Parts: sequence; C-alpha cells; structure tokens
Amino acid sequence: MKTLQPAFFLFVFVPLVKSAPPIQQEPFKFYDYDTDVTMGSLIHQDYEIQSKDIKKDATNVSLDTALRLQGDDSERSVKPTKDTNLPTCLLCVCLSGSVYCEEIDIEAVPPLPKETAYLYARFNKIKRIAVSDFADITTLRRIDFSGNRIEEIEDGAFAKLLLLEELSLAENRLVKLPVLPPKLTTFNANQNRIKSRGIKANAFKKLTNLAYLYLGHNALESVPLNLPESLRILHLQYNNITTITDDTFCKSNNTRYIRTRMDEIRMEGNPILLAKHVNAFSCLRTLPKEDTDILIFFYI
Repeated sequence: MKTLQPAFFLFVFVPLVKSAPPIQQEPFKFYDYDTDVTMGSLIHQDYEIQSKDIKKDATNVSLDTALRLQGDDSERSVKPTKDTNLPTCLLCVCLSGSVYCEEIDIEAVPPLPKETAYLYARFNKIKRIAVSDFADITTLRRIDFSGNRIEEIEDGAFAKLLLLEELSLAENRLVKLPVLPPKLTTFNANQNRIKSRGIKANAFKKLTNLAYLYLGHNALESVPLNLPESLRILHLQYNNITTITDDTFCKSNNTRYIRTRMDEIRMEGNPILLAKHVNAFSCLRTLPKEDTDILIFFYI
C-alpha cells in the first residue's frame, strides 16, 4: 500500500507539471494581442489628455489675451493729457516731421522733436503760447492751433520761426495779434475777439509773402493798415468795421496805381455803406457789393 502511494502521486501530479508551460504561454499570447489594444487605448487616452492640456493652455492664453486686450481698451478709453508726462510721440502721433496732437485735451504746447516741420494741435485746451514753446524748433513750416482756448501769446513766441509759412489761430480767444514771422504766406485768425487796437499799424507791412489773410468774425472797427502788395485774398466779414479811407487798399496820391494781385475781398456783415467810399476801391480789380450779404465782384 505504501508503494502504491508514491506511484499514485507521480501518476497524478507529473502530467500537471508538464502541462504548466502551455498554461503560461496562453496568457502571453493573449497579452500580446491585448497589448496592442491596451497600447492603442493608452495612446488614445494620452492624446485625450494632451488635447485637454492644449485646450486648457489655449483657454489660459485666450483669457490672458482677453485680459490684455481689455486692458488695452481701457487704456485707450482714457484720453491722455499733459499731466501724464508721456513723451510727445507717445502722447501725439509723429510721422516724418509732422506731429499730430489733435483732440487730446492738452493744456500747453508739448515738447517737440527738433526736426518737426508741421504741428497740428487743433481742438485742445491750450490757453497760452510761450516763447519757450518754439525756442529750439527752427524747422517749423506750418502750425495749426485752431479750436483751442488761447488768450495770450508771448511777444516773440514766433520770432525764431524763420521758415514758418502757414499759421492758424482760428477759433480761439485772442484780443490782439502777436508779432508774426516774416515768411508767412497764410495767416488765419478767424473767429477770435480781436479789435483794431489789438493789431499794430505795421503788423503786416513786412510780410512780403503773405497771400491769404483771414480775420473774419472778430471785433475789428477798421481795416488793418499797411496791407502788403502780395495779398490775394482778404476776409474781413462779420466784424464791426465802420470806417474806411482812400488809402486802405489804394494810394490816394497815385491815381494810376492798381493792386493787381488782389482777387477776393469779403466785407459783408459789417455796419458800413461801401457806396460812400467809392475811391477806396478804385485800384482794385474786384469790388464788394454793399447791398447783399454775399460778396459779388465787379471787374474793371
């Protein structure tokens, strides 16, 4: 009986031991197949995770960009002023010698680049022009201060602007004119509060290049004296002009004198009867008609 027990053990368990390797191989084969599936799943899962990360990063970038843009919009919505102490070319727009400082509510002329040739500072809150504003800027050819609140211009503020050709001080609060630079071709002081005593007797005499002079809608009681021969257009409409002389435009001692360059004179809206001053226009090629508000010219 003792001899049969070992035999029985060998008979039962040896086949089980021999058959063990195939059992181990089957999972291996199954694992190879499942590995492909598993790896595909892992790749898919990794792709989804990466996609989520990318979307998350994109969301963060979008949020950051939106915040920056929102910040830019809020910055643009605040109008810069002189108090910001920004450099002029950040406060204004500088392009090839031109400086544009329009509608930014500045209260004084900003420091300008030395090469500035054209300055446009319209529709601001400038009240005063000082000598120091243009002391070092000798290259200016055009200045436009239209639509400000200028009440005072220091004597000599434009003295060093020997190249200046066009100057506009229209729509301000001036009661007198400054000394003007010698090479002006166009001067516009329409819609101010200028009276005749605010214009010196020789204010325009030496301006031998002046062709366009606009002084309409002021408070002048008389036509400015010593107008240069170079004048082509003169606007004096809607003032308070009540007097005019034979020497205002012509030369009373020279009946042959003709002012050949004058093309247009506007004097409508003044309390004066031009018919009483026929000799005052005898040298002109064009004449205003007193019985209409619109200037009509007669050629002689």
